[in-house]
Amino acid sequence: MSDVTERRWWTLAVLCLSLLIVVVGNTVLNVAIPTLIRELHASTTQLQWIVDAYALVFAGLLFTSGALGDRFGRKGALTVGLVIFGTGSGLAAFSNSADQLIATRALMGLGASLVMPSTLSILTNVFPPHERARAIAIWAGVAGAGGAIGPITSGLVLGHFWWGAIFLINIPIVALALGAGRVLVPTSRDPRRAPLDPVGAGLSILWLSALLFGIIEGPQRGWTSPEILWSFGIAVGVFVVFTQWELRRRAPMLDLRYFTRPSFTGGALAIGLVFFAMYGMFFLMTQYLQFVRNYTPLMAGVALLPMAATMMTVAPMSARVAERIGTKQVVASGLVIVAAGMGVLSRLHAHSSYGLLAGSLVVLAAGMSLTMAPSTASIMSALPLGKAGVGSAMNDTTREIGGALGVAVLGSLLASHYTHRLQPLLHGLPVTARGMATSSVGGALNVASHAGGHAGATLASGARSAYVDAMSSTVLVAGAVALLAAAIIAMVLPTRLGYSEEYDPDRVTDQPDEPEPEAVFVTD
Repeated sequence: MSDVTERRWWTLAVLCLSLLIVVVGNTVLNVAIPTLIRELHASTTQLQWIVDAYALVFAGLLFTSGALGDRFGRKGALTVGLVIFGTGSGLAAFSNSADQLIATRALMGLGASLVMPSTLSILTNVFPPHERARAIAIWAGVAGAGGAIGPITSGLVLGHFWWGAIFLINIPIVALALGAGRVLVPTSRDPRRAPLDPVGAGLSILWLSALLFGIIEGPQRGWTSPEILWSFGIAVGVFVVFTQWELRRRAPMLDLRYFTRPSFTGGALAIGLVFFAMYGMFFLMTQYLQFVRNYTPLMAGVALLPMAATMMTVAPMSARVAERIGTKQVVASGLVIVAAGMGVLSRLHAHSSYGLLAGSLVVLAAGMSLTMAPSTASIMSALPLGKAGVGSAMNDTTREIGGALGVAVLGSLLASHYTHRLQPLLHGLPVTARGMATSSVGGALNVASHAGGHAGATLASGARSAYVDAMSSTVLVAGAVALLAAAIIAMVLPTRLGYSEEYDPDRVTDQPDEPEPEAVFVTD
């Protein structure tokens, strides 16, 4: 047994640490928004881009970053990504304006796009097939729990320090990951050394960025506004060009024939849909906790602890369950459990016990954990080990697109229902106050506090009631989507996984990534 194989579980620990900080970066600001409004005087548009600049750059570059890792070495990509992420975190902590914070968050997204696919692709090459599903399950558990840990971390930090400390805590973690990674993480690359595909990379960045811009901005600008229609039009047009380009290349960046494999397509679909539900739920829940239940940022973060704990517990178990009863059965069952969790969540009201809230989060987390890990293993099983970076990027991209869609679609449904329920309470208010009250429950509570007296109390109570009703209807829609997804997965995903290539321990090495003497570009 090689040294690399003997220390594979230590390698996994370093990879999971690296993964955790970039996943937390997606949700760490969710409970910090009120603080950023006060400290940086950020507008609504700036607030949205402080959160979304990270996700847009992150997701837009994933395919390109995964392909670069396959080509030049995954450990090198991981190292460069961590350095960029740490640098962006340090700059973000000392931003003097909202625009500076947006720029530094984009830089962090660039680093994250190199880190996340590298972690899964290195893992896939280090572990032999009989252990790979279990290792992927642990990876998926960390990835899922990281989304819940973000608000917890933010709440703890904001309770004791200034907002910039949210980013500063990344720096020692990055340093630890870099130091441990230098010793414990081997490298690997695609042995075929396929020529680079700069045109395919550029097209993938363009269509993904245009798609995500439309999804993110649609709720604010209006789904039928010229900017959003142009954005989706560009995304569709460039995607068509991208597919034609990749299909005619001898060595495509993303071989589209992988989509004919049910394990690849079914796994990607399941990942996208479960993150649609997960990120949409986070968006609704943070507002419910802070504005309806009057939780502080710290309390809101701690309230999500049952979700993170459940994911860390259930995800590693999902691999063994899938081995016994089949991947398709576990993934479909997980989505049904997600739907059940959404049903429990719909029963919440302003004065529900914390037990009901925690119970709904536990059910949701269990279903998501059963779905995420086997779906990720399904995607990775469909590709040769040399293309693990691209497979990881596919897994990560569907997560980001699904999450962005969840926030946009469920957020739009929530806003529409909330506005409809609140309108009868706004008669007699100035136009500006009505607009602020219908923009969000936080805006309505701000108007109510300025109004004061009986009128203010009535508006505050009505806004909370309207939000709870809107949230209940919205999570039921999310539950219906999960049930539909379960039915589709039951038809598409194979019961058992078959890895497309034999494990080769010589594929991974402790030797450093060496730069190519001359990069090869083929334009066909």
